Amino acid sequence: MKAALLGTTAATPIEIRFQDEAGVGQKGTHAHIRAPAGSRALMVRDNRHDSAYRFGAIGPDRAVGAAMITPAANTEAMNLHLMDISTQVAAGARAVVVGDGAGWHGWHQRGKQLKLPDNITLLSLPPDPPELNPMENVRNYLRQNKLCARVWDTCDDILEACRDAWNFLINDTDRIRSIGLRDWTCVNV
Repeated sequence: MKAALLGTTAATPIEIRFQDEAGVGQKGTHAHIRAPAGSRALMVRDNRHDSAYRFGAIGPDRAVGAAMITPAANTEAMNLHLMDISTQVAAGARAVVVGDGAGWHGWHQRGKQLKLPDNITLLSLPPDPPELNPMENVRNYLRQNKLCARVWDTCDDILEACRDAWNFLINDTDRIRSIGLRDWTCVNV
């Protein structure tokens, strides 16, 4: 974190944002549901392949979030998502966007492919550390509670379901804090 913030002044407020992307589609995943012992709960599953990608970021300290839903996960979509995140950063503050460092969006190249807004610094996590990124918990929470056991007829239905799920989360500031706060994310000035 210290290396990511070199060049900022001590008076600059720092906001931590956790970012991740997830695919949502007709060939979804099943959730864990309770059923009486010895029985098997019934659940629908769609075998078609339309999907969308939800890019999401939460700032647990201020209980804010930014998301966008796109038909593809690529650098162009990530650039739009970073611009959206930057609009939610407090005036005069800098956001450290913590992500998993997936190679497709160029984080490993430190912004050579990404167009970083002036108020954002990227911080890549080590490979495969789901316990370090609360957005993994957000993804699982939304899948378990809002996006599983559904059959969507069109891609527009998928987009609407993703939008509704995100709005459900973002309108519950206590839930954002509960899922997102980590002791190690405190920035001492």
